[in-house]
Formats: sequence, C-alpha cells, structure tokens
Amino acid sequence: MDLSELRELIELFEGAAISELEYEAEGVRIRLRKEQTPVGTPDMSLGGESPAAADKAPAVLGQEKSAEQPIIPAPMVGVFYQSPAPDAPPFIQLGDFIEEGQTVCIIEAMKLMNEVRSPLSGKLVQVLVENGEPVEFGQPLFILEPVQT
Repeated sequence: MDLSELRELIELFEGAAISELEYEAEGVRIRLRKEQTPVGTPDMSLGGESPAAADKAPAVLGQEKSAEQPIIPAPMVGVFYQSPAPDAPPFIQLGDFIEEGQTVCIIEAMKLMNEVRSPLSGKLVQVLVENGEPVEFGQPLFILEPVQT
C-alpha cells in the first residue's frame, strides 16, 4: 500500500458513518478507530448532519420516500456508479422490477469495483444518489415498492 492509497483509505473512513475499520493487504495491517459519540448526542459524522437530517434529504429521482417502502442500502463506503462502464446503460431504471440477488449498481472502494446485489425484490420507485457520488455504509441507495402478495 502506497501513501496515496493510505490517504484515500483515511479520507473514506473519516467521511463514513462507521467507528472502526481494519484493513489488511500485502502484509500490511491498518486499524482505524473513531471516538464513540456519547448516547443522546447527535452524530455529526455525515458532513454536519445528524442521521435524522440525512434521512430527510430531498429525493434525487422518483417519488417521495415512504416509511413502508423497503430500501437497498450501501453495503460499504465508496463511490456509487449506476452502470458497469461510463458508456453502458444503468443496471436498473425507474419502474424496473428488481429480483433478489440482482446487481443494482457498483460501489468503487479502494480502486476495486464491487457489485451491489439487491437483498430483496420489488419495483424500483426512487434512486436516492447520483452517479459518481460518494456514499456511506448503510446509506439508502434505492427505494423499492414491495412485491404485492
């Protein structure tokens, strides 16, 4: 791991809503830890917003968020991409029916492209982030309309 990769890892960690990260590669082990926020104190690790404020962020595409609608969260910190390549169509589009296990986007972390698969099925009704935007661990990426049974 060179110095630029270490800086990138630290920047991603500092901007993430996680308190600890351990990374090991090529015989190098790095452990990063943040101080815990006391109970009852707003978590300001989301760029000055509390998690409640981040949850109320305006929609990017689609309809307004509903408490009943399931979300697909970011499984890691990184950069969100809707398609496998800049000139390729997005993995999913508004109105598409998403199957559990289907690839819905890519998150780039530490120069690795990680496919994100849907943990559930449903109709895509909202995309909450823009292509090329940094995302946090657990940040909602998509809102689905539940499958009617």
